Amino acid sequence: MAKVSMVQRELKRQRLVAKYATKRAALKEIVNDQSKPMEERFKASLNLAKLPRDSSATRLHNRCQLTGRPRSYYRKLKMSRIMLRDLASDGLIPGMVKSSW
Repeated sequence: MAKVSMVQRELKRQRLVAKYATKRAALKEIVNDQSKPMEERFKASLNLAKLPRDSSATRLHNRCQLTGRPRSYYRKLKMSRIMLRDLASDGLIPGMVKSSW
């Protein structure tokens, strides 16, 4: 089980990303537009840098929905390999059985 503080930090990051998504996209569009004057693009890049770091989508990390584990995460199932194996062994995931020989 992951620390509760780490899971809460990740949830906070998700909220910040959602809150600033449109503002970040607009500023990035200005920065990448070559037809705009250099001063305007530079000002937009400074405003982009003033936004919170955690509002960037690249700082998000996928975590298991059940345990909060950050590693070995299956995107399709939104859980870690350990929970996937436990649930499959218990027969809680339809169509999935743990192989043994």
